[in-house]
Amino acid sequence: MYTVHVDEARTRLSELMRDAVSGEEVVISQEDGSAVRLVPVAKKNRPTFGSARGMFEMADDFDAPLDDFLPYMK
Repeated sequence: MYTVHVDEARTRLSELMRDAVSGEEVVISQEDGSAVRLVPVAKKNRPTFGSARGMFEMADDFDAPLDDFLPYMK
């Protein structure tokens, strides 16, 4: 872990981000004592097309008219 002043962080942001992503704990501080920790954000994985193949089965008559709706379909 290392601490960097906010003024220095402005000029070294790319380097600080690279360190944080690689697992280093980076703290950015100000004169008044307040500080923040720079942490990486997890990437959102996009769903892979076809990844659920074989997990679901659809009935052969899934699109057949329902008996409950026959009076409304006349």
